[in-house]
Amino acid sequence: MSTHKKKIGVLGSGIVGRVLGAAFLKEGHEVMLGTRNPLKSEVVKWKDENADGQAGSYAKAAFFGELLVLAVEGDVAKEVIQQAGYDNFTGKTVIDATNPITREAPHNGVLKYFTNLNESLMEQIQHLLPQAHIVKAFNSVGNALMYKPSYKDGKPSMFICGNDDEAKKTVTEILDAFGWEAEDMGKAESARAIEPLAILWCIPGFLKNEWGHAFKLLKN
Repeated sequence: MSTHKKKIGVLGSGIVGRVLGAAFLKEGHEVMLGTRNPLKSEVVKWKDENADGQAGSYAKAAFFGELLVLAVEGDVAKEVIQQAGYDNFTGKTVIDATNPITREAPHNGVLKYFTNLNESLMEQIQHLLPQAHIVKAFNSVGNALMYKPSYKDGKPSMFICGNDDEAKKTVTEILDAFGWEAEDMGKAESARAIEPLAILWCIPGFLKNEWGHAFKLLKN
């Protein structure tokens, strides 16, 4: 990744947000975890384990970050964006790690989504934040593998998409530093294909309790 260290605002203090926040700290960036409750036990523990990490409201984290990470459950993503303040997203690259998963239990290992194949959650978020540069990433693998995954066959593939080429370049550099090979799938509409990869990734987990895999795009 480039030597320029950034201020990263991670919106979401669940396990994905905490893992990504810790990863950015390990890469030398400044990180503020955005949360509804900075005093909840998981956030306090995260700060204890990551001495340089900060925590604040969604609005404080969104204002703080030069680059933002949206790492909340898909069905509350729009609410969190509203709480963070639309103006705090202006001109910023936003890594969208969300998936549009419903609260229903998986059926035969298959998650249920509240979107359809003709519109992704990422597209809805981009429409909500036309002044921001949304890039889909980190949605198609479990949190335990998001930073420095190790496979004998080399770096796994992380499929990304977004409308801004510079933003995708920035995210590609982050992914490289995190141990991933970015595969650019084009504009925001491609999230219609990328988001359902989470369904596919989770099936072996739900059916066979296998959670250690990742996708790899093979090329000639």
